[in-house]
Amino acid sequence: MKLSKRMEKISGSGTIRMLEIAKELEQRGRRVIHLEVGEPDFDTPQHIKEAAIKAMNEGFVKYTSSKGIPELREAIAWDIQRRTGAEVNPNQVLVTPGGKHSIFCAALSLINPGDEVLIPVPVWPSYKDIVEMAEGVPKEVFFGEDYSINEEAIKEAITEKTKAIIINSPNNPTGGALTREEVKAIVDIVAEKGLYIFSDEIYDALTYDGFRNTSILSFPEIRDQTVYFHGFSKTYSMTGWRLGYAVAHPKIVDAMSKIQQNSTTCATSFVQKAAVEALRGPQECVEEMRKEYDKRRKVTVKALNRIDGVSCSMPRGAFYVFPNISEYSKDSFQVAEKLLESKGVCLTPGRIFGSNGEGHLRISYATSLEDIKEGIKRLEEFLNSL
Repeated sequence: MKLSKRMEKISGSGTIRMLEIAKELEQRGRRVIHLEVGEPDFDTPQHIKEAAIKAMNEGFVKYTSSKGIPELREAIAWDIQRRTGAEVNPNQVLVTPGGKHSIFCAALSLINPGDEVLIPVPVWPSYKDIVEMAEGVPKEVFFGEDYSINEEAIKEAITEKTKAIIINSPNNPTGGALTREEVKAIVDIVAEKGLYIFSDEIYDALTYDGFRNTSILSFPEIRDQTVYFHGFSKTYSMTGWRLGYAVAHPKIVDAMSKIQQNSTTCATSFVQKAAVEALRGPQECVEEMRKEYDKRRKVTVKALNRIDGVSCSMPRGAFYVFPNISEYSKDSFQVAEKLLESKGVCLTPGRIFGSNGEGHLRISYATSLEDIKEGIKRLEEFLNSL
């Protein structure tokens, strides 16, 4: 069977690979502690679920506009101004079935075959695969292990073929987040070189120690070159609902909408109604979840830094840590697989997040404190046995 040449470049998910091994162990009766999952462990808040049920009961179950229902696009524009201070017109908003799909639509709309796209790493691996699917050329730019900017590396990576740069702050997998000065430095480069910038800010509601995320939408001088991505999965614990959105120039939104018309058609109708309630309704649920993550963050980092030979930065956002275990091994896949098989703890190998992710592991603290403490205890036992 001959698959397309495109598929030769698309990587399988390293997280799914670990999950499949974990599921096999669980089928054999082993208990596995899951610290690899990049999703909230909280239920979706009740008032959001009730809005979806109400919409279904009222028969709101048909197709919608490919760009999203006007009520939701207006709520998104309002919410962005509330959070970032940036003014957005609803005609600049595209609602998609999941944030990942919005990135995919943007890539297909703006990237030509052979265009280079700079991807600061370590970072979520789907960016690379999405660029590959658009027949672009992903190009790694090494940032710090806390996702701190390397301005010179960005400048050196730019060629006449460079079309765009993708940033993700707060960052998956490190939990690092760019300061306003760092974002401005990237903005200046983008403005000077005439690049597009894709900014994935899906974790911006989950920041700690008084840190506030600086949105790319705060810089009007590059607004026409900006595509901003967000969604409902992380902030409102709605991963399975599959709802995200993009903000861009109306011409870009029109192009992205054509991709959606010919692929997914539209986001689920009653889920869009629930999203309006998520944005317009009470926000105490978000703060309650954030406070719980903050508690877990501190426990996680403290426990990891107690292990001889392991170092872990305190994250500013998201719900991940990215400890450096290179004193024990530089093969993160081998460590993760042996740890899972011998100790029943599932983590994500750092290598999948970029070349400079090797020698690290990603740990998600979107799980119970009990599992976090026990999982790190077993990790320490395993490392000491190497």
